[in-house]
Amino acid sequence: MTQSLSPTFCRRFGIAVLLVALADFFFYGQPAGITVLLFAILIAGAVVAVHPAALNSTRPWLKPAALFVALLPLAENVSPLSVAIAVVALVVFALSLSGRLRHGIARIAGQVALFLLAAPLRLIRDFFQWRRTVRRLGGRRIRLASIIVWVMPVTLGAVFLFLFGAANPVIEYWLSLIDLMKLLDLIQLARIVFWLFVIAGVWAFLRPRLPRFPRRLPPLTPPAAVAAPAATKPATTIEAVVFGKAAILRALIVFNALFALQTGLDAAYLWGGVALPDGLSYAAYAHRGAYPLIATALLAAGFVLAALRPGSETSGDPLIRRLVYAWVAQNIVLVISSILRLDLYIGVYALTYWRIAAFVWMGLVASGLALIIARIALGKSNEWLLSANLATLSATLYACCFINFAATIANFNVDHSLEMTGDGTPIDTEYLRSLGAAAMPALDRLYMHQFGNQTTYLADQMMIDDTIAEQKQWRAWSFRGWRLVQVLDKRGPLVLPPPTQPSQPSVPDR
Repeated sequence: MTQSLSPTFCRRFGIAVLLVALADFFFYGQPAGITVLLFAILIAGAVVAVHPAALNSTRPWLKPAALFVALLPLAENVSPLSVAIAVVALVVFALSLSGRLRHGIARIAGQVALFLLAAPLRLIRDFFQWRRTVRRLGGRRIRLASIIVWVMPVTLGAVFLFLFGAANPVIEYWLSLIDLMKLLDLIQLARIVFWLFVIAGVWAFLRPRLPRFPRRLPPLTPPAAVAAPAATKPATTIEAVVFGKAAILRALIVFNALFALQTGLDAAYLWGGVALPDGLSYAAYAHRGAYPLIATALLAAGFVLAALRPGSETSGDPLIRRLVYAWVAQNIVLVISSILRLDLYIGVYALTYWRIAAFVWMGLVASGLALIIARIALGKSNEWLLSANLATLSATLYACCFINFAATIANFNVDHSLEMTGDGTPIDTEYLRSLGAAAMPALDRLYMHQFGNQTTYLADQMMIDDTIAEQKQWRAWSFRGWRLVQVLDKRGPLVLPPPTQPSQPSVPDR
């Protein structure tokens, strides 16, 4: 065991140190771009190197191909979302190659969460565990032998290097470039912290392990309390009455009536043209109702899951099932109404990041409600429902990695602005500039429409020049940045704009 444990630990630690050196070259003091994708591929290659037999299957290409698809968002653009997807994909890949990956999306999600929680301390735990094992099996002799075995190679290697330097002017020049003081300058506290952070993260992938919990927990109450007289029967009876079949049936009838009232009000005020009460605008009506209705739908989903547990008395009642179908359908209509409300609000106050996030969130809620109906109709378990929702969420987040939201916001706000259409919201140019260089093509169209030529400010030109210069660094390259540079390179020279009236900022979300 000693002969196999020590080389395995040292080999993996050597791979981890090599990855740390590459991470220092890629990232420390450098912009993040295509190097993130390259480093993720290197981590995947290291995982394969320490588990070479795991790919000896009928379809060895399947797991690397799935990982490659998950890493594609990093080539499009490096963002917190694309990095998160890559980390989750690498965790699943490492657990799969080590034979520890369970089946089912919900269980895999739990494993990923446990892996990420335990990852920061995995290297420390493995190091002390390795030391205890080596000490128990004769660690002193192993440590002494491991040191002595390097004395001769290092000594003779230094002698040979000195001789080569004396005989070869090229080697002598290389040796003269070694500045020990400069090497000492590289040892900085921030850099050491960066190295420790990287090696801890990389090591977790090289030794993918999940924390172990005791299978049986000690009882919270002494055995005497269990054998006590059944004094809780009245409480059980009260619980059966409050949350029983009759109560759930009545609740569903009341809930359906209330949701029908809300849907009717939306149909009358928002889509039917009925006049609102004095002092209340359609935009305010839409904005005030969008987010509370989503919270209502989530509470409704929780109630349905609690009321129709698989195997419960209520889940088999045909009338309750029909009422649940009707209620969940009304919740879906409510979510669609919330989306239309938000669309009205955006028509008045323009588009922002948070309002796009609200659209995505509302769509996920609507799909979750539809999956609840599918779970009830098909007789599936709550684990199936959780897995289906996680799959929907994963697909949505993956798709979002390929959407340039900054450009989408800028194009929408410019195309629907008062300056471009003669009707709508005055453009908030300061907000568009805060989106970065991705908003400049839309601003150029606005300036061309207003002034007849491509116009910008000096600060905008500096931001564009910085973006182009950054993309020329290979570390910072991304497919999205490359496409943006192709557009920015075609811009004309800087022309200062004539003085204009200050723009009206969009009203922030409340």
